[in-house]
Amino acid sequence: MTKDKKEPEQVPQQVNIRVKDGDQFYANETSINFGPVEFSIDFKCISHLQDIANHNAMMLRHNIVILTPFHAKSFLEVLQRSVKEYEDKFGTIKKPAELDKAEKIFKKEQNKILKEEKLENTSNTYFG
Repeated sequence: MTKDKKEPEQVPQQVNIRVKDGDQFYANETSINFGPVEFSIDFKCISHLQDIANHNAMMLRHNIVILTPFHAKSFLEVLQRSVKEYEDKFGTIKKPAELDKAEKIFKKEQNKILKEEKLENTSNTYFG
């Protein structure tokens, strides 16, 4: 290469990037489904409220995140690492006592319903 030939000067290109953040979302329940090529993680927020006619109602908001199996596994690893770091810093994460109590109440009510259904099913029918 001779000194007379110059490399073409590279001109920096400007790229404009727009970031549209979604609304922050509090999830108090999640569900996960998967198929052969994707995982669907449904983050849900269920709230109890009174509607206009003063009836009990529930409001369900949810956001679904769809991941490839590879990215789902990567997400799991990052989440496990984050939980470990959290527990190393703040202590073991424990189930709240209120949640244990609520689960016991729910289980007791479910057992009561099942017993009532068994009693109804064992009563005499037309066929004896």
